[in-house]
Amino acid sequence: MTDRLHKDAVRALRSWNAPDLDQDLLRRDYLDHLRTREDGVWRSCRPAHITASALVVDVERGRVLLTLHPKVGRWLQLGGHCEPEDSTLAAAALREAVEESGIEAGLALFPADDPAPVRLDRHAVRCAGKDQPENTHLDVQYLVVAPAGAREQISEESLDLRWFGFDALPELTDGSVRELVARAQKLLG
Repeated sequence: MTDRLHKDAVRALRSWNAPDLDQDLLRRDYLDHLRTREDGVWRSCRPAHITASALVVDVERGRVLLTLHPKVGRWLQLGGHCEPEDSTLAAAALREAVEESGIEAGLALFPADDPAPVRLDRHAVRCAGKDQPENTHLDVQYLVVAPAGAREQISEESLDLRWFGFDALPELTDGSVRELVARAQKLLG
C-alpha cells in the first residue's frame, strides 16, 4: 500500500496543470520531496509530509463547508493525514471529507471522471504535539461536491462545522482557504 499511495501522489502532481507560477513551483517542490522520501506521504516523515484536504461545496446554494479547527483556531477546509488504507490522494481527501463532515453519502470528488488537485498549500504545524518541533504539511487540496440537502454533523476533530457563502467567509478564515474558495468558484463556473 505504501508504494501505491506514493506513486499516485507523484502521478497526481506530475499530471496537474498548476494555475500559476507560484503553484507550479510548489508542485515541483512536492515532487522533489517525494523523489527523495519514499515515506513522504506519511505523518511520520519529518520535517515534512504530504497531506490531503477537501473543500466541500454545495454548488446549488453557493456555499462551502468549513471546520473551526481546535488546534489552529481558524475556519479551514476539511482534511488531514494520509492513512494506510488510502489508495490515492484524492481518496484520502474524500475520506477526510466524509469523516469530518459527517455527510455519509453522496459526497463526490470534482471532476468526477478524473479528480485532480485544485490547489497546493505548504504550512508549518505541530501535528506531533506541543512539545515536538514544527513540521511542514505539503497539502494537496481537492474539491468535493455535496449532494442537495446534505446535512453535516460535527465530529470530535472540530470545534464547529458550518456552511458559509462563497462571498461570506468568516473573519477567522485562513488566507489560503480564501484562495482555495476563489479557485473553486472559478472551476465551478
